[in-house]
Amino acid sequence: MQFTIGVEYAFHSLFYMVDLAEHKTIGIKELAKLNGITESYLSKIFAKLRKAGIVRSIAGVNGGYELARGPETISFWNVIEAIEGSSWFFQCVEIRKKNIFVDDPSVFTDKCPCLIKVVIQEAEELMRNRLRTKSLLWLYENVHKGFSVEKKIAMAQWLEEL
Repeated sequence: MQFTIGVEYAFHSLFYMVDLAEHKTIGIKELAKLNGITESYLSKIFAKLRKAGIVRSIAGVNGGYELARGPETISFWNVIEAIEGSSWFFQCVEIRKKNIFVDDPSVFTDKCPCLIKVVIQEAEELMRNRLRTKSLLWLYENVHKGFSVEKKIAMAQWLEEL
């Protein structure tokens, strides 16, 4: 199991959006420059975030993106699911039905699930639930408090110049 780098870029971009003043937006151009990636790549990520209701786009001269809801309501799982989708990591294809020792593969139904699938999906659900407990606000507060005063001032100035 491995998340794409788009998940990481999403989190790093959203992190800076937590501190935007009310009614202030940030453009893809600024976020792409901040993260050292192309605008077209980040636009694809933000299209997924917008579709998931995590950000919204604002048209116009002072347009850009803003969080669509409070950062305390945006969980890690919300962001990961927006970028990666909601399908299970483990995709059981029922290979047990092809086993040479199986007399009647029709016995394998929803009432007789593959135990391998059950265990792996239980573990995955535990991970998803843990990721649901951590929010974008939690991330911001825990990372931001470790920044030096100089870094906090530089970030505030950067955001003010947007």
